[in-house]
Amino acid sequence: MDDRDPKPETGAESAEQDAPEQASPAATEPPPRRRRRRWLLLVALPLVLLLGWYGVGAFSVHVIDDDPAFAESIEVEPGGSRAVAVAAALIEREVMRHRWVANDPWFMPGAVLDNMPAYQQGIVYALSRFAIELTDRLARVRGSSQIDPDADEAAGRLKYPGDVWIFEWSSTPVQPSSESQYRKALEALRRYNARLAQGQAVFDRRADNLRDTLDRFASDLGSASAAIDEQIRIGATTLVDFGADDLFYANKGRLYAYALLLRALGEDFRELINERNLARAWEQMLAAMTEAAALDPWWVTNGALDSPALPNHLAAQGFLLLRARTQLREIVDILQK
Repeated sequence: MDDRDPKPETGAESAEQDAPEQASPAATEPPPRRRRRRWLLLVALPLVLLLGWYGVGAFSVHVIDDDPAFAESIEVEPGGSRAVAVAAALIEREVMRHRWVANDPWFMPGAVLDNMPAYQQGIVYALSRFAIELTDRLARVRGSSQIDPDADEAAGRLKYPGDVWIFEWSSTPVQPSSESQYRKALEALRRYNARLAQGQAVFDRRADNLRDTLDRFASDLGSASAAIDEQIRIGATTLVDFGADDLFYANKGRLYAYALLLRALGEDFRELINERNLARAWEQMLAAMTEAAALDPWWVTNGALDSPALPNHLAAQGFLLLRARTQLREIVDILQK
C-alpha cells in the first residue's frame, strides 16, 4: 500500500478543472428546423400581406348595385326632367359613393376586379347614349336650333374611356382621370336640369323625339346581342371562357341603366304615353328590361347551348335582352303612326 500523499495539484491544473466548459461555435447556431421556420416566415409574411391587401381590399370595394328602386327617391324640381336627374344620380352613385374602380392601377385592390369595372362601364355607356340623344334631340326644339352647351358637355365627358388613370407611360404621361371627366358630366347635367326648371333650357316632349330616342336604345341593344352571339361562339372553342363574365356584366350595367332611364322617361312623357294608349305596353317593356338587368349568377358560364350540366348565362341574358328590345320596337312602331 502506497502511503505517500497524492501529488498536489498545481494552480493551472486546478483552474482548468474549475472553469466551465465553453460551448463550441456549432452549439450556438440555431437548429436547422428553426432556421427553416425563419425563412418560411420571411416568405409567408409578404404573401399574407398581399392577400390581405388585394383579397380583403377587393372584397370591401366590390359592389354590383342593381337596385331597381334606386331612382324612386330622387327628387326633381318642377319643370325639370326626371330622366336627366336619374342619369346624374347614377353617375354620382358609381363614381363618388361606390368609387370608380375601372381605372385602378396595379397597386390598388380594385385592380384585381373585373365584374364591377365592366358593370360600371356598362352603366356609363348607356348614360352616354342618353346624353347624345339629349343633345341631338330632347334639348333642342328642332334640328336647326342651337345645341344646349351643358347637354353637349355631358355627352362629351361621358364618352371618355373608363379605364384612364392620371398617369400612363406614353407621350402624354399625365391626363385627366375617368372620374374627373364623369364628375364634370354630372355637374353639367345638374346645371342643365336647374336651367330647365327655371325655364332657361329646353326639353322637347314631342312624339318624334321619344320615338327616335327609343329607336337608338333599341339599336344599341341589338349591338349588345351581336356581341353576345360572338362570345358564345368563342366559348364553344375554349374550355374556360374568361371573357364571358366581363361581357355579361357590361351588358347588365347597360340594361340596368336603360331600365332606370326608360322608367324616368315614362314620367317625363306621361301625357304623350297616356294619349297614345301606351301605358300597358310601356310597363311590359319596363318589366322585361328590369328582368334582364336582374340576372346575377354566382359564376358566369358560357357552356354549350344544349348542355345538360353547364348553363349558358350569356344566352339567357341575350334572350331577355332581345325580348325587351322587341317591346321597345313595338312602342316605336306605335309612335310612328
